[in-house]
Amino acid sequence: MRPVLIIVLILIAAYLFMVCPNVNQKRKKRLRPFTETYVAHRGYFDNASDAPENSLAAFSKAVENGFAVELDVQLTSDRKLVVFHDSDLKRMCGDDRVLRECTYEELQKLTLANSQEKIPLFSEVLSVIDEKVPMVIEIKGEFEPDVIAVHLAKEMEGYQGIYCIESFRPKALMWYRKHHPEVLRGQLSTDAFRDKEGKRLNPIIKFVGTNMMCNFLAKPDFIAYNHKHVTQPAFLLCCWMFPVMRFAWTIKDQKELRRARKFFHVFIFDSFDPHIGKRKHMAK
Repeated sequence: MRPVLIIVLILIAAYLFMVCPNVNQKRKKRLRPFTETYVAHRGYFDNASDAPENSLAAFSKAVENGFAVELDVQLTSDRKLVVFHDSDLKRMCGDDRVLRECTYEELQKLTLANSQEKIPLFSEVLSVIDEKVPMVIEIKGEFEPDVIAVHLAKEMEGYQGIYCIESFRPKALMWYRKHHPEVLRGQLSTDAFRDKEGKRLNPIIKFVGTNMMCNFLAKPDFIAYNHKHVTQPAFLLCCWMFPVMRFAWTIKDQKELRRARKFFHVFIFDSFDPHIGKRKHMAK
């Protein structure tokens, strides 16, 4: 019986080692500005308006309303860093192509949703935000998140505003940990076994990602978790065991916001005004 107990204890210790995030309190304090406002998901957008998601207009509205912003970055085929969420252009632009296979010039022929807004360069978004509000930058890219990280780091040279980076891909966080350890970084996660977008993933990748088992490599300063899956055991264990900042994504009404307050410190929202609870058009 004793050998079995020893093995169990070793496995528990190994698991806790793998999921342990960065618990440095000085770095945690640097995240405080994100707790002092709400974070507008892809800007303060409405896809039925002239300010659709990840557009310059949506980021301008976020700044005007004093919200921090969350945005997504990925690379075009000619290595331009642009702000766009999906891997393909179908939902937002009505085009069947994959973004990473298009040049920036080709993308400029398209418009976002029902507006005349175009897919912006990251540099253009930086000019709109102008260091006025905190910024959460998600590194996309299924195949080259570390390459995107290289381009992002170059774009951020000299930027004095408050920002952090996050990604579902530990590889991107590991690159930042090695090359720019001063930048605050967060591990995005969800219960991939319950999330509809997780269906296409390998079961091993689902398990590792859901349980944040690469934290020992990436050492994230915060965990950004799908607020709908707060009962996931790994997330609850992380909340209980480690004093780590927790970002909730993506809150879509006041009821969800009230529920999320029990588990999270920072709230990423869209589709409503978190100050008054007035619903807007849901993102399509």
